This record gives sequence, C-alpha cells and structure tokens, in this order.
Amino acid sequence: MAYNEELAARLRQHLAPYGDHITKKKMFGGLCYLYKGKMSVGIVKDDLCVRAISPKDQEELKKEHVRPMDFTGKPMKEFFYVSPDGFQSETDLAYWVNLGIEHAESKL
Repeated sequence: MAYNEELAARLRQHLAPYGDHITKKKMFGGLCYLYKGKMSVGIVKDDLCVRAISPKDQEELKKEHVRPMDFTGKPMKEFFYVSPDGFQSETDLAYWVNLGIEHAESKL
C-alpha cells in the first residue's frame, strides 16, 4: 500500500473533530477515510481521492488539478483525484475534506 504519509497526517488533523465517526480502511491501493462507514476522502500515492455528491462532482472536475478517478479504465461516478498542487494550503485541503464529508452525510 503506497500513500503519502505527510498527507495522511494532515488529513487526520482535519478529520479529528469528527472523532469516532471516522475510520480508515485500505482501499484503491491506498488509504481511505470513512465517515460513519461511508467513504469520504482518501490517499492514493500522492493524490487526494475525494467523493462528492452529484452534480457537484461534475463542477469539481472542471477545476485545475482535478481529474476523474479512473484507475479501472472507466471513470467512477462521484469520485475524483486532486493532485498535490490542489491541496497545498490547509484551506484547500479543508475544502476537499468537507466535500467528502458532505457526500458521506448524504448517504446516511
């Protein structure tokens, strides 16, 4: 399992306020964080993996540093990767984390 440990530490800080509602699981060849059992954000190598509600996910895909999550050869609905330039600041990382939590909450 290959994922950026520094990014994992940053994500843990952003997810800490959610306490026991956050669990982690090996997924997609990396590490994912689940909110109340629903995948929200993760790390695959150096990229952030984010899950966002439709149609918001389509709007996010138009942004710089964002691309479809397509490791199977077919883009996955409501999932996308954000390259490291897209989450350099803690404000940017918080934005992506909040999108992932919003998606998870929508599935509860």
